[in-house]
Amino acid sequence: MTRPLPGEASHRVLLVEDDPGDVFLVQELLAETDPDIRLAVAGSVAEVVDRGLLPQADCVLLDLNVPGSSGLDGLRDILHADPVAAVCVLTGLDDEHLGIAAVAVGAQDYLVKGKADGAVLIRAIRYAVERRRAEKSLIRLREEQLAAAESVRLERGLLPSPLLAGSRVQARSFYRSGRTRSVIGGDFFDAVLGPSGTVHAIVGDVCGHGPDEAALGALLRVSWRALVLAGVDEPQLLPKLQEVFVSERHDRMLFTTVCTVAIAPGADEALIRVAGHPPPVSLRPRPCAAQPRVGLPLGIAAPTDWPPIRIPLGPDWALLLYTDGLIEGRGPDPEEPLWEEGLLMVLGEEQGTDLHELPGRLVERVQKINGGPLVDDVAILLLSASGGAS
Repeated sequence: MTRPLPGEASHRVLLVEDDPGDVFLVQELLAETDPDIRLAVAGSVAEVVDRGLLPQADCVLLDLNVPGSSGLDGLRDILHADPVAAVCVLTGLDDEHLGIAAVAVGAQDYLVKGKADGAVLIRAIRYAVERRRAEKSLIRLREEQLAAAESVRLERGLLPSPLLAGSRVQARSFYRSGRTRSVIGGDFFDAVLGPSGTVHAIVGDVCGHGPDEAALGALLRVSWRALVLAGVDEPQLLPKLQEVFVSERHDRMLFTTVCTVAIAPGADEALIRVAGHPPPVSLRPRPCAAQPRVGLPLGIAAPTDWPPIRIPLGPDWALLLYTDGLIEGRGPDPEEPLWEEGLLMVLGEEQGTDLHELPGRLVERVQKINGGPLVDDVAILLLSASGGAS
């Protein structure tokens, strides 16, 4: 007598059969071989579909000649209703060609009444269930691989390599998505040396956290880089980027916050524009947040003016640009977020940290204060004087 293996759950079997004698025979064979099998009976494929019985069954034993079905039609109907159903054909037709055709359509096995005893039935049921489980696992694995490949493609768009060769500026960055099992979000950043020698940098945040917002963030970053490399005048960069955003967003309620920095060749100051975004922090000689005139985020109103401010840059200057996910977690006071004040406090305590390590170290500190991972996306871009102190 075949018994379930230790730890193996009994299977739920759905028998599609209209002959009472055959139903009784199958019941007896299964009960004798494995009393733990739970057997349900339906008299036709239509009954199976109409009553929604397939999700309740681990395996289906199907007679090909039940009312309303002929040949392989019943098998096709079941697999159409549930493409991953484990189906074993149990029929009185001892036809090798029909058996091959049934397997080709999607049956797991072809059993002939009178030749299949209890042990054969149980073995066929178990094999069918396990094969379907393996197939489902392969399908899930393939879906995860495709999703991972898609994420990598989007990640390349959101996490660029700054184009600063030949400039006097260095860049370090950090990026982490707030979405579970995701490597990308709606935040984006970039830094590019323009045709005139001016270094341009941007950090932005598309409201929302789904894949559509992530794709839109990638589009905005690429569009901004294209505008810079095309030599568009700095005052026109945000208006042009807003045009792209408004034309490409999938929801007219979406908006994007942005902070841009421009450093002209030989200049000892940085020009900053803020569109509803946290202002950058000057790290030297001590952490101090810029106080720009904040304009509206992209997508709120057009036309919009984003007035610039200029901040001085010392010989060993360093600027920290970031998205609000860094400061919206819990602060030292559990009732209040970290906000800009808490960030400045942490930066003051990390003044001795090497700039290459500072972005990652900063996130570690903020997460420790928060008591766990940050729920929003975090993007950090740290710009500093090339050849200056680390």
